Amino acid sequence: MECLNEVEDPRQASNGTRHDFQEILVIAICATLSDSDSVEDFSEWGRLKLDWLRRFLVLKNGIPSQDTFLRVFRALDPKQFEAAFRRWTGGIVGALDGSIAIDGKTLRRSADGNASPVHMVSAFATDLGLVLGQEKVSSKSNEITAIPELLEALHIKGLLVSIDAMGCQREIAEKIVHKGGDYLLAVKGNQPTLYQQVRDLISDAQGTTAGFEHVRHDHGRTVLQLSWSTPSGKEIDTALWPGCKSVGCVVSQRIVGEKVAELEERYYISSRPLSAEQLARTVRAHWAIENKLHWMLDVCFGEDDCMIRKDNAPQNLSLLKKIVLNLIRADKTDTAKTSLRLKRKRAAWDDDIRMKMLGIQPL
Repeated sequence: MECLNEVEDPRQASNGTRHDFQEILVIAICATLSDSDSVEDFSEWGRLKLDWLRRFLVLKNGIPSQDTFLRVFRALDPKQFEAAFRRWTGGIVGALDGSIAIDGKTLRRSADGNASPVHMVSAFATDLGLVLGQEKVSSKSNEITAIPELLEALHIKGLLVSIDAMGCQREIAEKIVHKGGDYLLAVKGNQPTLYQQVRDLISDAQGTTAGFEHVRHDHGRTVLQLSWSTPSGKEIDTALWPGCKSVGCVVSQRIVGEKVAELEERYYISSRPLSAEQLARTVRAHWAIENKLHWMLDVCFGEDDCMIRKDNAPQNLSLLKKIVLNLIRADKTDTAKTSLRLKRKRAAWDDDIRMKMLGIQPL
């Protein structure tokens, strides 16, 4: 509530607003935690839980309609909402350690007429499984412009920031180093000179070292990985790639049943002198953003099925889902290994569980 206090009500008071702005946001958060994924759900859930909500909120004029929820999220300043989210997340996370993965996700059904679907870039604390921030990609741009804006808003000092090949840009590397962090950037053919330099360094290293081997068995599949890392030396120009200290390669192969996939080779540069084992661990952690964030948003929160398209609503509702995802991941009241899907359902079914997860007390 303290963080939400700093978000301005986008509505004009002269229009005769009937519902308190903060109460609208709180109802939406409570409803989303309770397995509700649309503005229609928010309103219906609120009406069914009116007596419970009045233990914490005044609700002078009852529960807002779905149209009111939608109007508020369309008009709400996403920058202010995002800033409040970051302050709140900083309070529950404290001092961070380890790595941050940055990656983008398209909200598939948010296309509006000739406008492209909304694309969001998120920062994800891989060790904690928490979202640290998000930035919308401009409709006339791509992740290359959104990533620096997201980095500017984050505290990354002492952290290792991993980004896929889209983010392998000199300006992004410079931004990370300038803010006291380290980078691990994937390198592909879109940087032909750098790509060849890294390949040559790794080829020399493969001739002298055995590399680090890792085998993972998961959900009926086996993934074999072999990693190498070597100092970048003078071959990588640090005037172009600030602070670059090491390069690496991860070769992986996936086996599902009797099907053996082709070998995949991925190359990296880093401003941190990583061992082959550290490289392998960080690369695996980076892909947690796919199955611990993007997959969860689609499967557990129905993000790709959301048809809301107008104004700021897609961006704000995406952040709302991430607030609830962080609430669930940070919850220590339930020590059982319950899935995120079931935790939302338990919050929907049991008022006391919901109250404990939110950490709130009756008025």
